[in-house]
Amino acid sequence: MKTTRKKVLLLDDEPIVCERLKPALEKLGFYVESYHEGQKVVDRVMEESFDVLVTDLKMQKPDGLEVMEFVRRHSPATKVIVITGFATVDTAVETLKGGAVDFIAKPFKIRTLCDLIVKLTSEGAPARG
Repeated sequence: MKTTRKKVLLLDDEPIVCERLKPALEKLGFYVESYHEGQKVVDRVMEESFDVLVTDLKMQKPDGLEVMEFVRRHSPATKVIVITGFATVDTAVETLKGGAVDFIAKPFKIRTLCDLIVKLTSEGAPARG
């Protein structure tokens, strides 16, 4: 039986970020997978489609920008949210031009990110960017 739950991929090289986000999203009814390496997310996207990818920006190769570009090419329906502790206007512009639907600076409130994911996965929610 195919799941109707919305699927979210989390990618951050800091385990604490995924450890806090995953249960919060699962409590809201999402199916969530979390990874600490970009290559694992690339591999998963080749196997299955996801509704949302939340990715950190600065990581070992492939970094968040490279993962986002891969996901945009291979799974264009997946909405990408970029989170980073290195927020600048230039990186925000670059990620939004690259197809991210939002750019969130760390530290952020988990509730804020969860609310955004709920909004993006609601029926008929328009994608920005």
